[in-house]
Amino acid sequence: MRHLSWVLCLVLLIKQQDFQIQVEAGDGFIRTRGVHFIMNGTPYYANGFNAYWLMYMASDPSQSAKVSTAFREASSRGLTVARTWAFSDGGYRPLQYSPGFYNQQMFKGLDFVVAEARRYGIRLILSLVNNYENFGGKKQYVNWARSRGQYLSSEDDFFRNPVVKGFYKNHVKTVLNRYNKFTGVVYKNDPTIMAWELMNEPRCTSDPSGRTIQAWINEMASFVKSIDGNHLLEAGLEGFYGQTTPWRKRLNPGYNIGTDFIANNRIRGIDFATVHSYPDQWLSGSNEQTQLSFLNNWLGAHIQDAQNILQKPVLLTEFGKSWKDPGFSIYQRDQLFKAVYYQIYSSARRGGAAAGGLFWQLLTEGMDSFRDGYDIVLSQSPSTANVIAQQSRKLDQIRRMFARNTERWKIPNRSKGIGN
Repeated sequence: MRHLSWVLCLVLLIKQQDFQIQVEAGDGFIRTRGVHFIMNGTPYYANGFNAYWLMYMASDPSQSAKVSTAFREASSRGLTVARTWAFSDGGYRPLQYSPGFYNQQMFKGLDFVVAEARRYGIRLILSLVNNYENFGGKKQYVNWARSRGQYLSSEDDFFRNPVVKGFYKNHVKTVLNRYNKFTGVVYKNDPTIMAWELMNEPRCTSDPSGRTIQAWINEMASFVKSIDGNHLLEAGLEGFYGQTTPWRKRLNPGYNIGTDFIANNRIRGIDFATVHSYPDQWLSGSNEQTQLSFLNNWLGAHIQDAQNILQKPVLLTEFGKSWKDPGFSIYQRDQLFKAVYYQIYSSARRGGAAAGGLFWQLLTEGMDSFRDGYDIVLSQSPSTANVIAQQSRKLDQIRRMFARNTERWKIPNRSKGIGN
C-alpha cells in the first residue's frame, strides 16, 4: 500500500511540474536539461563508483582481466557510471612521459577501458589531470615548464602560466581526439564517455579569493567545448563554498582553497556540479553522529543550491568511509552509504537536482596493494554490496516512472552538451 501511494504521488508530481526535457534522437549521449541528466529523451540517474586504476591495470596484459571483472561485478549490482583517470604524467609507467609525447601501451590500456565499459553498459567520467602529485598532476606540469626555462615559484602557476596551460590544452586535445584501437571510435564521438572532468579536486591555496581558478575553469571549459560538443563537462570540484555565498561558508570543514561551488559551476561550459564528501577525513576525531550530521547538511545544501541557484544537476562524485578509521565497523560504512543514497533518492523522486553518487573506490580481488581504506570489493562486502544494489533499483524505478511520461517534457531544440 505504501508503494502504491508513492507511485501515485510521483505521477501527480510529474503532472504538476513542467519538466523542461527534450526528447532527442537516440544517439546515446547523456545531456542535461534543466536539473536533470537525459539520455535518448528519458531521465538518467547515475549510481556508480570510482576506479582510478583502470587504465593502469588495463595497460598490463597480465592484469587487464581485472578491468573486465570490475565492470562485470559493478554491472551485476546495477552500477552504471565509473569515474577514472585519463592521465598519468611523468613518473612510473606514464601515459604522457613528456609534454605531447605519449606511451602508446598506456593509451591502448585506456582504449580497452572504454571498450569494456561499453561492453558492460558502464558510462565513464574521464578526469584529465590531478591536483595532487600522484600520477604527476599539476606539479609535473610545472616542472616540465621549469625545465623549458619558465621561472615558476609555485605549483599553483599551473593555473596561470601560458606555457603550462598550453601543455594542458595539448593533452586535452590529444585525449579527446584519440582513436580507440578496439572500438574504432574517436573518444569525442563515443557516447560510452558520459563526461570529461577538467581536474581532480582543483585547489589554488595561493589565491583564496577564487579568481585564479575561476579564470582557469572558464578558459579550459571553453577550450574543451570548442573541440567536443557531444559530451558533458564538469570541473572536478569538491564543493567548498566561496565568496559568492558567504552565508554558506560556515558549512566548509575548515578549508579555504580558492574554489567557489557556486561561481565555478555557473560557468556556461560547465554542465553539471560535483561534490565530494569525506566526513571521516574532514572531521577526524569527531564521533559518528557528528560526521553523519555534517554529511546530511553538506549534501542537502548542495542539492538545494544546484536546484535553486545553479539550475543544473549535481553529482556526488566521491564519498566513502575508511576501514582504517578508529572503531570502524561495516555497519558504520553501510549507514553512511544509506545516508548518502537517501539524500539522492529523496531529491530524485521529487524531480530534484541530485542525479546520483559514485563511491570511492571499487576494487576486485587480488588488488591488495591498491587498498587505501575506502576500497570495496563487492564479492567480499555483501552487506555494502546489497545497499549499493538497492539504490540502483530505486533510481531505476524512478527513471522508468519518469520515462513513461516523456511526452510531457518536450521543449524546443537546443545545442548539444551545453550547460544552462
